[in-house]
Formats: sequence, C-alpha cells, structure tokens
Amino acid sequence: MKNVALVTGGAKGIGSAIVKRLINDGYKVAFTYNNSEEKAQELCAEMGVECKAYKLDITDSGAVKNVISDIENTFGEIAVLVNNAGIAEQALFTDITDEMWHRMIEANLSGAFYCSRAVLKYMINRKSGKIINISSIWGETGGSCEVHYSASKSGLIGMTKALAKEVGLSGITVNSVSPGVILTDMTSHFDEKTMNALKEETPLYRIGTPEDVAGAVSFLASKDADFITGQNISVNGGMNI
Repeated sequence: MKNVALVTGGAKGIGSAIVKRLINDGYKVAFTYNNSEEKAQELCAEMGVECKAYKLDITDSGAVKNVISDIENTFGEIAVLVNNAGIAEQALFTDITDEMWHRMIEANLSGAFYCSRAVLKYMINRKSGKIINISSIWGETGGSCEVHYSASKSGLIGMTKALAKEVGLSGITVNSVSPGVILTDMTSHFDEKTMNALKEETPLYRIGTPEDVAGAVSFLASKDADFITGQNISVNGGMNI
C-alpha cells in the first residue's frame, strides 16, 4: 500500500508542483483547495487515481478535523503533511488593519497549526510521520511593507522548531522550507524591471520555480531525511546569504 501525503493549497503554484513531485515519488496525494476548484479538477484529471482533491478553508479548525478524518478513513493513512496553503499581501505597516492582520495570521500560521494538530492525532498513535511547513525568505529576514506576512512566516519557523522537539520521541520529524522569489501568482504582478532587479540580487542569477521548492519537500519527505528535524531549508538561490 502506498504512503499518503496531504498537501494544503495544492491546486496551483508551489502546491501543485509539490503534489506532482510527491506522486512521482510514489505517494498517493490528497490536497486541499479553497477557491481554485477548476485548477484542482484539472490537476486531479492530469495525475489520475493517485490524487484526490478536498475543498477546505484551513482557518476553520472543525472543517480541518473533518477533512483529515475523511482522508484517513477513505484515502489512506497520512504519512506526510505539507502545510503549504497561505496568502500574501503588501501594505505599509501603518496601513495594516486589524482585519488584515488577523486574516494573515489565520491563513498562514493558524491554518498550519490546525492541520498539524489534527494529523498528529494519527501520527503519534502510529509513532511515525513527517510534517513540512512552507515558510518564506521573509520569515527569515523580514520584508519591508510585508510585516504581517513576515510575522506569520517567521511564526511558522518557530512552530516548526518547537514542535520538532515535542514530537521527536514519537518518531515524527518537523521541518520547514523557506522559498525565496519564486515564479508564481504571488510574483506575477511584478514588472520586468522589478524581476530583473530581484534576479541580480540572487547569486544564482535566476528566479526560482515551484519545482525548486518541490525538490526540497521531496527530500524532506524521503527516508534520506529521517534524521533531520527542526530545520529550515532556504530555497532562495543564495539571496541574503
């Protein structure tokens, strides 16, 4: 029986690349989406029976619990959880409203907390499992005009390190991946001049791809990473080294 991986926010961008990579690695993959139903259906049609999509608002802890229970009971035991779902937003610090702050923290940090808590119920019982959180370069260094985003992603790294210490005795690893500038919808609004400037700041002199991030996730999900926990892997082409 194939191991099952769960990827949140898996319908497009980095999430979609992770879904495809893990299926190619031999996993059955369940993934969640919120608004991107058409892309979710297209991905499932492309990847076949090894792939199943679930509509889910990860900020609803009750719904998270129900979906994960359904996956465990009907699709298979979750061996790997990838907390990828999240949002991004640029705003001056003084323009960030209470609503903007809470929405960011709920989507990027609380959602990962709810999903990890629900999955750990099963992983601890089986004394095995891997949790991989997708953070950001701005969670490491901070990003101007992205304070609420940076805070949420930094919190995700902190949660990774703390949880790794707590569940290690249960045979569970917890790590994070911090992408740099990646070609996704989140960077699609940048003009050519901005993208070229970002490329020049990167020692490898290129913008990253979703597949670059998926490769790091693939490694952390593999047996080669069984003795790695509490770590954050930076996938940024050398930016800010």
